[in-house]
Amino acid sequence: ETLATYMGTKITGGSMVFIRSSGAISDGTASVVFDDDDFDATKFDHYVFMFQHVKPATDSAIMLGQTSTNGGTNFATTNGDYHSPTASDQIAMLVTDGVGNASSDAGVSGRVELYAPHVALPTYSYSSLIYMQDNGGMKPHVAAQAANIRLAAEDVDGFRFIFNSGNIASGEIVMYGIANA
Repeated sequence: ETLATYMGTKITGGSMVFIRSSGAISDGTASVVFDDDDFDATKFDHYVFMFQHVKPATDSAIMLGQTSTNGGTNFATTNGDYHSPTASDQIAMLVTDGVGNASSDAGVSGRVELYAPHVALPTYSYSSLIYMQDNGGMKPHVAAQAANIRLAAEDVDGFRFIFNSGNIASGEIVMYGIANA
C-alpha cells in the first residue's frame, strides 16, 4: 500500500508479484519447500516458480513437486496421488526428466506453474524447463514440458521440490503469485 501511494496505483489483478526466493541452494539440500507463509488465497489466484540453474547431486535425477494441505508440514506422497498424460501411478508431479550433474551441466532453468491451488478441486501444474546434459561430449539443449494433476479435491497451501534420487546440489527457485483478478 505504501508503494501504491508513491506510484499512484495499486497492483492490479493478473500482475505477477514476487513472494520469496529459496536463495542460493547449498549442496546437500534435500528439498525446497514453499509453505503456508507463501500461499495466500486472499491475494493470489495462481503461482509461478522460476528455476535458475537447479542442479541435482545425483546424475540423471528427475525433479518432482509435491503438494501439502497443512501448510507444508506433510506432503502427499502416496502412489497414485498424481497423474500426468502418460502415468497415473505417481508419488509426485513430474517437473523434469533426468537432469545431469556433471561439472559441464548447468542445471535446469525455466518455470513451473501451479493453478488455483486454494480451490478445493484437483490441483493442476505445468512446467516448461530447459537444461543441458553432458552426453559423451555433446551438450544438446533439452526442453522438458510436463502437465500434471493432483486428483484430491483439497486446498493446497504448501509445495515442495525434490529430486527422485539424491539431494539438490545448487541453484535457486523463486516464487511469484499471480494477483487476484
